[in-house]
Amino acid sequence: MEFAPPVSHVYNPLVYAGSAHTEYLRRFGAQGKEVVMVGMNPGPWGMAQTGIPFGEVAAVRNWLGINQPVGRPEREHPKRPVQGLACSRSEVSGRRLWGWAQEHFGTPQHFFQRFFVANWCPLSFMEESGRNRTPDKLPPAERGPLEAACDTALRQVVELLEPRLVIGIGKFAEVRCKNALSGLDLAIGSILHPSPASPAANRGWSRQATAALRNLGVAVP
Repeated sequence: MEFAPPVSHVYNPLVYAGSAHTEYLRRFGAQGKEVVMVGMNPGPWGMAQTGIPFGEVAAVRNWLGINQPVGRPEREHPKRPVQGLACSRSEVSGRRLWGWAQEHFGTPQHFFQRFFVANWCPLSFMEESGRNRTPDKLPPAERGPLEAACDTALRQVVELLEPRLVIGIGKFAEVRCKNALSGLDLAIGSILHPSPASPAANRGWSRQATAALRNLGVAVP
């Protein structure tokens, strides 16, 4: 796939952070999940740095316990260097999500017995200025092939994990889940995205996420 301006750089952490992502799947990707939670795509200070969905550096290193080395993209944006676990920036969305999981489930093993977290799209898009560009902002000619590939991959993940419920983290992810998983015998819902760009998420995201999950029939300690 090719992406025209304003996109200037595309990162694929499944390649340069492949060893970390593989370790995430090996440790936590066993079949038989109750809930699969699906985000949109990597953030510049999260999965783009660590290879882990919503991969806030401290959470990946200290809670998930994943410390595999991370390489560099073939074409690196000068304003968005990949520093792996040495990155000093903290992705708020990831800090909120994994902080919620730790608060309610204690250990990764307890959380991942029932849950799995994935991203619909593995690619991170950046403009020349360094600004993050989300997949929903791509033009239709570029978005169509990307959606087809990502929908297919998500369906394969869900068919392998066999959850009863898939949760879109944010409305965009919910829409993609409904499209990708049409015809499968499972429920699809959503929770508020934990992005600090969302005023609602800044008013107690953890509490709101817990309430939404419980309303969908998910037992949250």
